[in-house]
Amino acid sequence: MPLTPLDIHNKEFTRGLRGYDQDEVNEFLDQVIKDYEIVIREKKELNREVEQLKEKLGHFSNIEETLNKSILIAQQAAEDVKGNATKESKLIVREAEKNADRIINESLEKSRKIEIEVEDLKKQGKVFRTRLKMMIEAQLELIDNGDWDQLFQLEITEQDSEQED
Repeated sequence: MPLTPLDIHNKEFTRGLRGYDQDEVNEFLDQVIKDYEIVIREKKELNREVEQLKEKLGHFSNIEETLNKSILIAQQAAEDVKGNATKESKLIVREAEKNADRIINESLEKSRKIEIEVEDLKKQGKVFRTRLKMMIEAQLELIDNGDWDQLFQLEITEQDSEQED
């Protein structure tokens, strides 16, 4: 057990024949006592500071641990969000590709239908043209036919015979 200032103060030395000067020894012991008390007070103060710093260190260690856990959770959440976003973007792309394929197929089908309709209209136009041409030619034949002249003469003759009667 360490000495206390009281132990130093109460210490008695045996006296020898030619011993030290008692006043000088007492003054020195008084100085040692004062210095020792200062050292003890400083030690207590330092121990108190060490305890406070340990408490603060413990507190900051807890905060650090909590922050580390929070960072890990945030990183995991970010990875989850990123993964979900990637999945969702892939689904969107897949859906867009399906829609694009559907639109392309519908457009191709409409294009084919229109092409068929155009071909039908061309055929109908050719048939109409051919019929019209045949009809016009038939009409021209009728006009060029000599029967018209006979009709006109018949009428004249018929009118003449009617007038004679």
